[in-house]
Amino acid sequence: MARPRPEMTLRMAREVLGVSSLSTPAEVRAAFREAAKRAHPDAGGSDGAFRQVVDAYRRLRNPIIDDGLAPPPARRAAAPAADPRLTIAPITALLGGVAEHRLPDGRTIRITLPAGLRCGDKVRAGEIRLEVYVKAEGGVLVRGHDLWMTAHLSPATLKKGGRISLETPLGKRIVWITKKASERGLVRLEGQGLPARGRHPKGHLFIRLAQTQGATDSAAVSLLRRFAAAWAA
Repeated sequence: MARPRPEMTLRMAREVLGVSSLSTPAEVRAAFREAAKRAHPDAGGSDGAFRQVVDAYRRLRNPIIDDGLAPPPARRAAAPAADPRLTIAPITALLGGVAEHRLPDGRTIRITLPAGLRCGDKVRAGEIRLEVYVKAEGGVLVRGHDLWMTAHLSPATLKKGGRISLETPLGKRIVWITKKASERGLVRLEGQGLPARGRHPKGHLFIRLAQTQGATDSAAVSLLRRFAAAWAA
């Protein structure tokens, strides 16, 4: 068959077949069959009308060029949504530092953060606002303004208490384990949590006291303890 005549535009082709720009290929084919039946000379139509229907169908099957204009630009796929959360470690929340964040386009940016960030705080990275989330790391977690960690102690220390040296997020600290703290299984170090920042007050450092896994008093230690108690009596 002859190629569609140049003057046949997409708009004209749609009018001939009675379809719209939203019609599916299946709907266009069905409209073409119906129009061809009506325009066929054997059904009372004419050669000119039938050729027009055929030209219209061919035009709609090849809609690359619309009335001499360049085709509309293809729609770009929607960019993946940016992750609105900036995840940092407790030590970064405590002391500040540099964090990395991956953008939707694949680039990684570095963000300088102040000390004292809490979960839910907002920071700006260019035109993006990110919500801070402080994840647990290295046995330390953040609750509100406070730092929490666990100290594993021997049964004897847990029972008697006393002075211990402990590594904390702020470095080595000397901690006194009182009888009350041993009973509670918790020590609080005042003002040694997250620093004050803006509307946020200074936090504390809470240390859970736990027995070293699998540790028990040896027979010798138990015997010595009983001897000392008998001697004191």
